[in-house]
Amino acid sequence: MGKRKVGALEKVDANLSNLQYKIRRDPTSYKEEFLKQYNQYESQMGIFLQAPSSATDTGIVSLRDLIDFTSHVADCFPEITAKFPEELIRILSEHHLELESELREKIVGSLVLLRRKEIIDSSILLHALFPILTSTPSKSLRTLLSQKILSDLRTSNSKTTNHRLNRTIQTVLYNLLTSDRTSSKGIWAVKLTRELWKRQIWTDSKAVEIMKEACLADNEKVVVGGVRFFLGGDKEREDMEDESSDEEAIDMGKLKHQMGINKKTKKKARALENAAATVKRKERKKKQPHPLNFSAFHLLHDPQGFAETLFSKHLQNTKSKLNLEQKLQVLQLVSRLVGLHKLIIMSLYSYFVKYLTPRQPSVTSFLASLAQATHSLVPPDVLEPLVQKIANEFVSEAAASEVASAGLNAIREICVRQPLSMNDTLLQDLVMYRKSKDKGVVMAAKGLLSLYREVGADMLKKRDRGKEAALSLRAGERKERRFGEEETGEIEGIELLEKWKEEERTRKRLEQNLDGGEAGEADNTSDEDAAGWELDEDDESDDSGGWINVASDDEIEISDSEDDKPTSKRAKVDNPSIDIDDDKENATKAANELEKRISTLATTRILTPADLAKLQELRLEASVNKALPTSQRKRLAQQQQVLQNRHADDPLTAVEIEGLAALSKRASKSEKVALARDGKGDRSEHKSTQALRTQKKISEGKSTTNREKARKKNFMMTLSKGKQKQKKSLVERGRVLKAHIQRGKRGGKRGNAGQ
Repeated sequence: MGKRKVGALEKVDANLSNLQYKIRRDPTSYKEEFLKQYNQYESQMGIFLQAPSSATDTGIVSLRDLIDFTSHVADCFPEITAKFPEELIRILSEHHLELESELREKIVGSLVLLRRKEIIDSSILLHALFPILTSTPSKSLRTLLSQKILSDLRTSNSKTTNHRLNRTIQTVLYNLLTSDRTSSKGIWAVKLTRELWKRQIWTDSKAVEIMKEACLADNEKVVVGGVRFFLGGDKEREDMEDESSDEEAIDMGKLKHQMGINKKTKKKARALENAAATVKRKERKKKQPHPLNFSAFHLLHDPQGFAETLFSKHLQNTKSKLNLEQKLQVLQLVSRLVGLHKLIIMSLYSYFVKYLTPRQPSVTSFLASLAQATHSLVPPDVLEPLVQKIANEFVSEAAASEVASAGLNAIREICVRQPLSMNDTLLQDLVMYRKSKDKGVVMAAKGLLSLYREVGADMLKKRDRGKEAALSLRAGERKERRFGEEETGEIEGIELLEKWKEEERTRKRLEQNLDGGEAGEADNTSDEDAAGWELDEDDESDDSGGWINVASDDEIEISDSEDDKPTSKRAKVDNPSIDIDDDKENATKAANELEKRISTLATTRILTPADLAKLQELRLEASVNKALPTSQRKRLAQQQQVLQNRHADDPLTAVEIEGLAALSKRASKSEKVALARDGKGDRSEHKSTQALRTQKKISEGKSTTNREKARKKNFMMTLSKGKQKQKKSLVERGRVLKAHIQRGKRGGKRGNAGQ
């Protein structure tokens, strides 16, 4: 066989690769060879710069190979290649429009390689690539540059946060948006910031300010990109975190089992070591403190000014170029800002009036935005006309069932946030729709009724109030809500947690076989100690010159308050000392009840995350009516759990407004069949349940039982065993059966019964 002829370019390529390998091993011995190649690179670069557009294919290929070779060994000769990065940056920035695509990609890749070798800094690389990203018309080059910029920022912030680099790039992006608000170049600032926010590289307020400026731009694409960041950026970040945690799930037991059974090779050993390192890294990551990832809404510097500017510039402005869908997204952002930060923008509510009709496209989104923009500090006089308009337009006997249920649900969402926006007449009219024939309308009306049984039972008729609301109104436990009134800051249900802890403490004492006498002695000791402290305080007060007795003051105040109240009709008592004793007993009972009501758990210890989770569970259990049947109680608990899981930052969507309308729609036969088949898989071929289980096991890579394996065994392999069974005598068969029974009692051949 003759020797194959190698082309000139292949020889150069082979020689450069071989020379690169030798230089990496011994740079000083091959310095002269490197200088020859570097001088050839400089001459090729000079020829190319004289006429970049008229360069030949051979010259371009040669220059590309020399650039690749020099960038790989530049760290071995830093003094010779000191100007090499500057030349690459200059040719890329000045001639990126004229360069051949492969040569252009090779120059970008060489700059990134020099950055990885720490020959140039990240700031130099990013300042060189970013202007080209915003100015080049080549789509492939824009995609390449954006990937390289993102990867470099991720690498720079992988070990520790590089605050200096982040501030530099954030300033560049901020200036890009504010310098020319009509330019479409700002879309790259939006894309980069959103991607870095999703990957939790930028989590500070500076990134939020960049997206805030994007929302206030004059270009439609930039505005929509900024608005979508606020509406869905946090959700993307949570999804990204969940995906990364799912990808790292590795079953070490399965890998070790496979290594013990299969043939041992170096490749499998390395795979096992890498898996073990991944598991260790995952465990180390779990032990680290969880970062406080604040929502973008909470990092805004001036939410009131931002919401007002956004509303006046894009919604109220008649010269706005946004279409209806884009305006709706801006409206959702403004309403979320208003509802979350409890802002006051009076003109916002009058803006909704013209869109609250059933014929309006995407009307449920407008209803959801109105509900989101409602909070407890909005004046009821502003909201009452809107609620009345929704009731007139949507809720009527002539309206379709889906329309009526959506209207009732929207009214309920508004009244949850501001109950005072409803008047008595309208409420009683809407509550009557619970007698409708449509299921969706009935559920929506019952939801409104149950809401006002909790927050405004006095507005309902007596027959609609329910048992608990009527009793609490009669006892005076529920007071009339006032506009702007805020509840005192306290932990709801803390007494339930204190009671549960006391029960757990008692249960543990019983489990440790501690008799009740010891516990009683301990309690008596603590009471005596407390009494001793009180005696000492009394002695000190007597020595100090006679302080007024606090207990007597309480008695006097209580007696005065009782004198002020109208006297109840009761039999006269001849002995006045009995009245004094009764007053003392009543005062003592009232003080004890007050002490029981005020829990000291939150002021005496720090609540752990486990305590807060248990408090949530106890609060949920207490809110469910125990008098209901078990099935209804379970369903009600599930519904309340869904409501509790919904965070205050979560948006109210059109799907939630339309949720009850789905009950009004009658499903067709095909939809019912599809719903019945949903989740059952492909049942084209009829199989037994056992066969389906076996198929599922095989698909999951699990082993089958010995009995199933014996059934699939080759007949010729079982023939001799069958002949031996036929030759056995009756005594031998009895012996085999006895041994089988004893082996079963032992737990098989290995004797696993006791394990």
